Amino acid sequence: MSKVVFITGGSSGIGKCIGEYLLLKGFKVYGTSRNPEKVVSSKFPLVALDVRDVQSIKNAIAEVLEKEKNIDILINNAGVGITGPIEEIPTEEILNNFQTNVFGPIEVIKAVLPNMRNRKSGLIINVTSIAGYMGLPFRGVYSSSKSALEMITEALRMELKAFNIEVTNVAPGDFATNIAAGRYHAPVLSNSAYKEIYQMSLDMMNEHVDEGGNPMEMAEAIFKIINTPKPKVRYKVGAPMQKFSLILKKILPSKMYEKLLMNHYKIKG
Repeated sequence: MSKVVFITGGSSGIGKCIGEYLLLKGFKVYGTSRNPEKVVSSKFPLVALDVRDVQSIKNAIAEVLEKEKNIDILINNAGVGITGPIEEIPTEEILNNFQTNVFGPIEVIKAVLPNMRNRKSGLIINVTSIAGYMGLPFRGVYSSSKSALEMITEALRMELKAFNIEVTNVAPGDFATNIAAGRYHAPVLSNSAYKEIYQMSLDMMNEHVDEGGNPMEMAEAIFKIINTPKPKVRYKVGAPMQKFSLILKKILPSKMYEKLLMNHYKIKG
């Protein structure tokens, strides 16, 4: 029988691309959207789910389990970007980001685990970001939320070993998707001490997304992981230079690496 894949945030971007690719490979795919009735072009079923709402999560998982009996693979893909000087980002927006990028995925995992544990089988793939491996200026909240999910993944892998459930993390770099459109941008305030450098950084971030890679790379990477009996702790998918930056962080002194980032973002200090 075809394995059942449940993808959060499957109505657009990377999630949609992964879902369509896995569908072609013979998987039974379910995606999620906060408003599935507004999505008219999905090639696989979408169920209503808001990762910030625990009851919404429970309802969505229950709906799929009622139809399929099992969920074999969970791909925690739903996430949202956020930019701005940490001093100027409203606290409610920081909380919303962590609710979407960290607490939501945890609740989805908690909802699927009883089914996976009972069968002693399952695969959980958490989609984080290469940005989660470093504190990036004006992306500090996003970097930290993705880093938090990375640590959750590490811990969960060990907790679930006894139940034959595999957990792994996939960190993408910049891909050409609509993520920038859904990202929360702290406004560039006319009287802000960060006005010029934040605007410059914002333009650079948007340019990187526009020039990003093909999200099909992520779909292919996910498919390869699914077919790997014992997945690694983490995978990185992105441009060679983005992945190389992580190697540099490991081998360079912290202040030297910080200087490289500051030069990249044209921050003086």
